Amino acid sequence: MPVPAGIIHRNDTGVHSVNVADWSSMLKLAMLAGLIALLPLSWWWLRQRGASLRTRLAALTAITVFLTFDLIVFGAFTRLTDSGLGCPDWPGCYGEASPLEARADIHAAQTAMPSGPVTAAKAWIEMIHRYLAMAVGALIVVAAAVGWRRRADLPHSPWWATVTLVWVIVQGLFGKYTVTLKLYPAIVTLHLLGALVLLGLLVLQHESFGDRPLRLRLSHRAIGWVGALLLLQMALGAWVSTNYAVLACTGFPACNGEWWPVMDVRHGFTVLRELGRAGHGGFLPFEALVAIHMAHRLFAVVAAGGLVWLVARLWREDGPAPRRYAMALTALLVLQVATGLSNVVLDWPLVAALMHTAGAGALTGVLTSLWARAARGSSGMALPAGGLGRPA
Repeated sequence: MPVPAGIIHRNDTGVHSVNVADWSSMLKLAMLAGLIALLPLSWWWLRQRGASLRTRLAALTAITVFLTFDLIVFGAFTRLTDSGLGCPDWPGCYGEASPLEARADIHAAQTAMPSGPVTAAKAWIEMIHRYLAMAVGALIVVAAAVGWRRRADLPHSPWWATVTLVWVIVQGLFGKYTVTLKLYPAIVTLHLLGALVLLGLLVLQHESFGDRPLRLRLSHRAIGWVGALLLLQMALGAWVSTNYAVLACTGFPACNGEWWPVMDVRHGFTVLRELGRAGHGGFLPFEALVAIHMAHRLFAVVAAGGLVWLVARLWREDGPAPRRYAMALTALLVLQVATGLSNVVLDWPLVAALMHTAGAGALTGVLTSLWARAARGSSGMALPAGGLGRPA
């Protein structure tokens, strides 16, 4: 079977695979990531010079949360512009540190397959995503290193920072296999969910430096259950996106003119298969894409119901803080419904799709913050870096 022109490296001796790491390029990539990370680090250092260690680490984590949110949205942009294989090797681009150095290989691939996965624009989009991811990783390493080095000066050991560091390595591996396994749906879905988990871990890490408990009549465990419903809905949404099933249903509330369309659930939710293929190796039937889309659409009712219940409970709590959370969650729910409907009825516009992903990230951050503060307030305990349960 011939190798597609979009995923090969050509030189004077012929054709060979690009899955060979070049150490000089790796060094260049590391230096570039360090330079990018140096910008927010310099700003943080200058702004927080006179602050306490706890305040400085909280500020560094807040910057990392912001950049991770940006990374999630830009990752969606990379996927939605079909740039995920813009550089078909990893971590560089055709063994180089940038598309500029790999322009000859990119030009050859684009010439051989003009509508293929490799173009100059797609290569730059993919590599910018990787540069940003490496910079976020560098900030997480700095936070963990500072936390452990100065752990005697902190009210708790920096275990959240350590867990976050381990997870960002796992997330990097998901990114690698997203490329090397050619957008294998299960890996891409895990990569998307892993980004949301990373964002949640960073929010927990940030909250561990704070002292803002919420004393609610509502149990933090109930908040956790609502969060679990939303995480499942996000997983279904990721499965829709990675299988390109957004437009499998046209129209709303009916799907393709039917209230209950023909669906192939078995093939749609076969996890171990290649993109566009069924588990037995044939092409994925259209009815399978309809099943994927409808599962996300139907479970949205359950997830939205859970979120509405949580908002109603927060609104009845005492004090302004629970109501601020309620208003934020309400606004994000409206955003998700509006952008989700826009994706269907307006044929998946890029802006709506990006806002839908941004809304999922924002929901993750807000709910994680709410859970952390409610958990601290429910028992008068701190949120230590190793988990809940140690007195403040």
